[in-house]
Amino acid sequence: MTTATLPPATLPPQAPATRRRSAPAFSVRPAHAGDGPALAALSRPFVRTGALRERPLSLYLSRTSDFLVAQAPDGGLEGCLGLSEHAAGGVLYNFCVASHRQGSGMGGRLLQAAFTRARGRALAMLFTATTGSGRLFLGHGFVPASPGLAPAAWAQTLDPGRNARVLARAL
Repeated sequence: MTTATLPPATLPPQAPATRRRSAPAFSVRPAHAGDGPALAALSRPFVRTGALRERPLSLYLSRTSDFLVAQAPDGGLEGCLGLSEHAAGGVLYNFCVASHRQGSGMGGRLLQAAFTRARGRALAMLFTATTGSGRLFLGHGFVPASPGLAPAAWAQTLDPGRNARVLARAL
């Protein structure tokens, strides 16, 4: 019995194996009633640097339902984002991600969850104000906007001394 030898199969060259940096585990969820103190604690370092406006604990306690949070596997909160509803659209506020989680995709996931929540509430436009570069917002479709287009009640609370830029995004 003779065996025929077949030519080796021609396969496309394989890309070299790349090492994927595994993303740190976390989940995004609506804030719970008991999260108020953790929201205030998470925000405090950003208030000290001037990135966030100071808000009293009572605001976090009374408006907990505005917030989405990024929760670590150990239960700690490592990111948050508030969404308030106005007749002229929604406002994203108090957006922060713990320094050791920045660059992990947490901010993007919080923004995507806020977009989903806003669409579910039939909001057609989102606004935010930032004193930083706004790079994350701009990368997710926000554009510079006039404060006059934003919900008036919110725009009136902007502190001119902070030189915040208003950004907007249609949903």
